[in-house]
Amino acid sequence: MVDAEPPAVDDSPDDSLDEADIHDVLRNERRRLALERLRDAAGPESVGDLAEYIAVAESGESPPPKNVRQSVYISLHQTHLPKLDSLRIVAYDSRGKTVSLGSAAAELDHFLADPEPTQPPLALLSLATCLAGLALLVAGWMGVPVIGGVDPRLVAGLALTAVAVVAGAELGLQTRSRT
Repeated sequence: MVDAEPPAVDDSPDDSLDEADIHDVLRNERRRLALERLRDAAGPESVGDLAEYIAVAESGESPPPKNVRQSVYISLHQTHLPKLDSLRIVAYDSRGKTVSLGSAAAELDHFLADPEPTQPPLALLSLATCLAGLALLVAGWMGVPVIGGVDPRLVAGLALTAVAVVAGAELGLQTRSRT
């Protein structure tokens, strides 16, 4: 008689989410939007408020059309929230129709992290302003008509002022994004 092998035991130290589950969860836009909203919320959200948020995102209309909101609400209640609840990503109270982040939600933070905010290319604008000022100065020194008649100090002053304004705007944006 051959001994049967014992069932495989998960040797992982914790009860973390399987990578396939994470990808399955995140490939659905409604689940991603629900998690985004819950991450930004101070506490539990009602399923109705969550459905409203997702319906606005999907339809681009505020308030969203009733049929879109109903479709989102039903899919959240019947499919998405129970799935997320079974994985402990959310805590879903189907009777009270409330939902909050669950114990395993932090495992998705890496995937849901906001990318660096994109800012206008102010450095390029500074460079372009400098180059334009230099080009005007050279054109003035070379005697190009119209530009040759303008005082080079005026051209340099205007170019430096424009660079200072752009640099100040860039500094202001960086300061605001840190707070």
